Order: sequence, then C-alpha cells, then structure tokens
Amino acid sequence: MDRRTFLKAGVGAAAIGGSGGMSAPALSQGAAARTLRFVPQANLANFDPIWGTQYVVRNASAMVWDTLYGVDDKLEPKPQMVEGDEVSSDGLTWTFKLRAGLKFHDNEPVLAKDVIASITRWMPRDPMGQMIRAQLNAMTAVDDRTFRIVLKSPYPKMRFAFGKTNTPICFIMPERIARTDPFQQIGEYVGSGPMRFLRDEWVPGAKAVFQKFDGYVPRSEAANWLSGGKRINVDRVEWVVMPDPATASAALQNGEVDWWENPLSDLIPVMRRNRNIRVDIADPLGNVGAFRMNHLHAPFNSQKVRQAILMAMSQEDYMRAIVGSDDALWKPLPGFFTPGTPGYTEEGGDILKGPRNIDAAKRLLAEGGYSGQPVTCLVAQDQPPLKAMGDVTADLLKRLGMNVDFVATDWGTVGQRRAMKNPPNQGGWAMFHTWHAGADCVNPASYNALRANGDGAWFGWPSNQAVEAGVAEWFAAPDAASERAAMAKINRAAMDYVVYAPTGFFLGYTAWRSNVSGIQKGPLPFFWNVTKA
Repeated sequence: MDRRTFLKAGVGAAAIGGSGGMSAPALSQGAAARTLRFVPQANLANFDPIWGTQYVVRNASAMVWDTLYGVDDKLEPKPQMVEGDEVSSDGLTWTFKLRAGLKFHDNEPVLAKDVIASITRWMPRDPMGQMIRAQLNAMTAVDDRTFRIVLKSPYPKMRFAFGKTNTPICFIMPERIARTDPFQQIGEYVGSGPMRFLRDEWVPGAKAVFQKFDGYVPRSEAANWLSGGKRINVDRVEWVVMPDPATASAALQNGEVDWWENPLSDLIPVMRRNRNIRVDIADPLGNVGAFRMNHLHAPFNSQKVRQAILMAMSQEDYMRAIVGSDDALWKPLPGFFTPGTPGYTEEGGDILKGPRNIDAAKRLLAEGGYSGQPVTCLVAQDQPPLKAMGDVTADLLKRLGMNVDFVATDWGTVGQRRAMKNPPNQGGWAMFHTWHAGADCVNPASYNALRANGDGAWFGWPSNQAVEAGVAEWFAAPDAASERAAMAKINRAAMDYVVYAPTGFFLGYTAWRSNVSGIQKGPLPFFWNVTKA
C-alpha cells in the first residue's frame, strides 16, 4: 500500500469511527460556538513578523497588529490605520494622519512616534522598505496623530509598501517594542489589531490562542483582504498544530476543529463526501514552488551548478508530489511571475522546457567546480508540500551524483537556520524549499524572493546587477507596456543567474465545517467577518 492509499484509508476509518486521533474538547455548546478552532499550515515557532518572513508568522500577526494601509483583492492599497494622506506636488513630502481612537491592546493610544519606530524597524528587513530608507530625508511626528516623510526623490508606491500582503509586512507596534533591533526577535506581543495574543496560553508545537480585542474600532468599509472593517465575530481563535494530515482531516470531519488552512490534496475526495465539510481553492492566484539555494557557499555559489539544477529538474515531478494526479491544480512555470497575470512572461525560461538532461547537467556540475562536497538540504517534515519537494530534490541530487546531506526537521527550525550565513558545515545550509503566494509574485514590487541585491536580498543572498537593473526599470516604468518589458528582462536575467529554481505553479485547498461562514479567498487566512453558528 503506497502513502496516498494509506492516507485515504486511514482517514476514512477515522471519520467513520468518530474518534479520530484527538479527543473532543471539553467545551460547552455556547463556548464552542464562540471559539473557532483552526489548523494552521505549520507550528508558530516564533512570533516576530519583522525578524523573519514565514507565512505562518505573518498569518498570525495579521490578527494582532494592524497596518497603515491594506491591499484588497485587486492588490490596491486602501487606508487602514490612516485617515488619509497628502502628497506634495513634487512627490517628495508625504503627510499621514492616523484615524482617531486607535489604541494598543494595553489600552495605550497609537501615536505617531509608534508608527515612526515601527517603520524604522521594518525598513532594513524589507526590499521596498530598503528603497524608502535609501531615499529618506526625514521622518518626523507633526503631532500625536500626524507624521511626515520627506524623500530625496519620489516614491509613488509608498501606499503599496505600507499595505502589501507579502512578508515582512509593515505592522505597527508600540514604540518600546519597535525599538528592538530588527535582526533580533521581540519578546512582547502587543498590537492594535482586532485580536490579542494570549501569550500565557501559547504552547509552541501545540497551540496558540487569540482573543477578540473589544477596544478595536473597525473601519466602516467592507472587509477585503487586509483592507476594510476587520470585524471579529468569535471570542477566541485557537490555532491547533497538527502536522499529520490524516489526524487533521479526521479532526475536521469529526467536528473537533472548524477550519483547516491547507489540507493535503489526496484527502480532498474523502472530505467532499462529508456533508458537513466545505472545500474550495484557497487562493486563485495560487503558489510558486521554490528550490532556494545559498549563493554564499559551495556548491551553489557557482552559477553553473545552479544552472545544472534547472537543466535536470522536472517541475512535473515536484508538482505531482504536491498535488497528486489532478492536472487542474498545477502548471509548469518557466519563469518567476504568476501565470495568468498581466506581467507573466517566459522570457529566458527555455532551460526549464523540454526533456530533462541529466548527463548534460552532470557535465555542467563538473564545469562549475562541484567535487563531491555535501549539499545540506533543510527539509521541513511538518509541511506536506515542503516534505514532498524535499523528497524529489534528494532523489534528483543523488541522480546527479551529488552528496546529499538531508536534514529532516520542522519549519520553525528551517526559519531559524536559513537566516544564518555560516558555511553549511558550521550550522548553515545549502538549500531549502518553500513557496511564494501568487499575490506576491504578480510584479517586482513586493517580490522579495526575486531580488538580487546581495546582503539586502532574501535568504540565499543572491547578487546580480542585471536583475536589479530590471527591477529599477520596472519601478521607473511610465506605463503598463514598459512594465511588461522590464519584467521580461528581469525574468531572463533571474533565470540565467538562477536567483532560485521555480519548481512550478500550484493551487491549494482550504476546508472548513459547514457551520462556519465568511471565509475569504486570498493569500492568507482572514479571520475577520468569519462566523461560527
């Protein structure tokens, strides 16, 4: 019996038996209705949305911290914490005014000084923030609710930078917390968002709990992604960590949990047969799979070695390992941008097309100087898509004659270790797998993983002038045609240099109990306006 058959059989038996792998919570009917129990994609191992870029941290942070702006499902930034802004005619001076009545979870008011400290901490960790910082002349508080940013040159995408969904998001924290070094983790979790984090109930690896913040005043507009009125309709949201898909599926079917963020595609048919379960595509913009390489150390500091990976890898192998046999759930991706969006391009992507050539890849490895050194692969076992891609990679590298150092670990540990620049044999790494939400890959604005600005780049720290020149050209583009031309240049340069290896484009599911309503499709789970009957 193979893994897929075993999972299907096991989950079916658990659902029929009604006991699953987890006892039902001892909650009264009223308390159960006011508590939403959610199975996240991974363990919340750390809780600092600026220090790192893990989606699981961002997803939790969006409940606790709010943003100045918030993008909607058209990727347009809308005022969120700000009441409005004024921009000078030369585009150099931005004046922002906060909404009245904003307060943190400790009941202290949100002040301009808190915003300035939060932006200051965020800027060095985010590529758009780095661009703002490079052009910054001054950032000052005008009064308690008003702050001003003066630039050396115009930056028209300021609102988007402050409201985007990709990590790290510019969340606003109290000044005392925001003063923490951006390369060190915070130890206090006080925000002004619609929910409070109950630190005393946090058990990493098992549970995280969030409570409705009664002092939150939602905007009047309808909620749409990170924008609009974030109305919380339950008292508590409990994140229940279940790395085993069969256990999570049984718990959802038995009513022990209410919502499962990203169920394994193999288990969807079983859940669809349960009349109490609803299943849908989580985000129509999907996900871009990534084979991320460390450009600082051997073997992937060699461009030819990175190109050998592209020449040999089969995106179909990766995608079928993630989604199974359903061809509607994946597409080959000979590029980096989200398929079906205006800037999508396959310029320079021929190396990922056609039959795979292991022999030619082996020759390229030799030309690139690979001589048998271990390839330290960090593979998270608690996220099914990452485990699936890691297994494919281990097989691929062995077929190429590479020495695989397979580090089977959890996603929290990957998040810690991938930030280290040490050589692989000194606690560092050579590669890891992840995925990027399609909303983050529509254009270069918030596409951190595509940047190649060395020390300022995402983990792996690629450095390539041609990629960066294309990004600068996109930001300066006067019209849509010029933007598309710049994206084609970026795609070609990034593919030639191999900023990272895209493993394909795939869609994922989300599943919830039929007594839960109000779930929005999008790149992260939005808990506002979700109701449990």
